[in-house]
Amino acid sequence: MAALGSKLAQMQAKACEATRYAAKHGCAYHRALMEKNKQHVVDPPTVERCQELSKQLFYTRLASIPGRYEAFWKELDQVKNLWENRKDLNVEHAGVAALFGIELYAWFCVGEIVGRGFTFTGYHV
Repeated sequence: MAALGSKLAQMQAKACEATRYAAKHGCAYHRALMEKNKQHVVDPPTVERCQELSKQLFYTRLASIPGRYEAFWKELDQVKNLWENRKDLNVEHAGVAALFGIELYAWFCVGEIVGRGFTFTGYHV
């Protein structure tokens, strides 16, 4: 139990140190960040303008679905073509396909871990 208390005290000390650092440097960082990216800030920065931009983003993404849908089917046709002509594949193409499959599986695993709240066993402590 003493070890747990020691760890708690260490974490509290680190949290206090991080808070002090953020309080000391946070405003300067914010000012520098906003100055660097001022071309992206809409004037006036009001709630109404933010809601309008949010709607524009939503409907713009919605409008992009047909193009992405067509691109998906073109890619699927390419994969079908590769599968039909698999006799003509060389080692490089097979390696790229294997790496792609491994990457998809890895992203699936990462998504599962994130979905469980960054736990590996599925149980929360």
